[in-house]
Amino acid sequence: MTEAVAWDLAERVAVRVAGREPFSESYHYDSLQPDFEELTAQAEDLVAAATGLRSLSGPARARVTDRAGWVRANVASFRRLLQPITDRLGSRMAASPLAPASRALAGTQIGIMLGWMSTRVLGQYDLLLVEDDSPEDQDLVYFVGPNVISLEKRFAFPPREFRLWLALHEVTHRAQFTGIPWMRGHFLGLVDRSLGSIDPDPRRFLEGLKRAVDELRAGRNPLADGGLLALITGDEQHAVIQQVQALMSLLEGHGDVTMDRAGAAQIPSAERFSRVLRERRQQTRGPARLLQQLVGLEAKLRQYELGERFIEAVEAVGGPQLLARAWEGPECLPTLAEIRRPASWVERVGSSTPAHR
Repeated sequence: MTEAVAWDLAERVAVRVAGREPFSESYHYDSLQPDFEELTAQAEDLVAAATGLRSLSGPARARVTDRAGWVRANVASFRRLLQPITDRLGSRMAASPLAPASRALAGTQIGIMLGWMSTRVLGQYDLLLVEDDSPEDQDLVYFVGPNVISLEKRFAFPPREFRLWLALHEVTHRAQFTGIPWMRGHFLGLVDRSLGSIDPDPRRFLEGLKRAVDELRAGRNPLADGGLLALITGDEQHAVIQQVQALMSLLEGHGDVTMDRAGAAQIPSAERFSRVLRERRQQTRGPARLLQQLVGLEAKLRQYELGERFIEAVEAVGGPQLLARAWEGPECLPTLAEIRRPASWVERVGSSTPAHR
């Protein structure tokens, strides 16, 4: 079957776009792997104490990588996750004389996106589909060494504090996905539903562009709620995408809140780290800002803020005990409307009887 995406080309383009960070040559670089191994273990204990969540999959494994290594890992992730679309698209392309050009174009576009993202990412919990091959490359907490070193140097961050602070956020995500028994399967199920039912028809893309024009005429940003994917999906897929957005708002907000709380006594500079990274998120301009919107990262950045506001509002009513109701099952997760209006979630879930564990 014809591959719909030239993945090898995507990797080459991404590595080229990623470039090299001058600080990666710093002698401090060698301290990253041992530091993150130690601090990731420390972060797991702090997160467990702050949230009650601990991974059911054993201790976290930290891996420091360069931008090219991050690109390779994420090309593998994209290839797995996009397979429901690319398999069907590849079947349609098989008889087309334009297939090689289409594969190259898709690979180049994905490569540009991943290359740019590799210059921004500091840490990432790698939520790959569990497969029989290469278990050593799955369930990892990644840290992109050159980007970490760059921020430490640029803003004179105390390295050990900053590295623990980053580890807290990523370990919180791992605790969410591997410490709540149903969370990983639920999330991957939503992703499969959102991608598996998309019709890879060029006409759908044209309809999405028309919808974007209509949104612009109405004075709204057509890329604000999920990027290009949200524009080319039908009503059924859009509903699933909203479930994903609501879940990620909750998890990202919970990650940020936990990072600040768990590290309060250990990380005197935490407030400054948070302020600098928040400003960094907001400073993207020009073509990079458009790319961020097209791939849905603009929506992702808003997830942090919405999630934090939701958690603050819920805990103001019932403390962490009320927020913990969200982890009892998929039916207790907030909808996107409830993320935006926390009182409605409190009314729905707070008044129900807690599930027996």
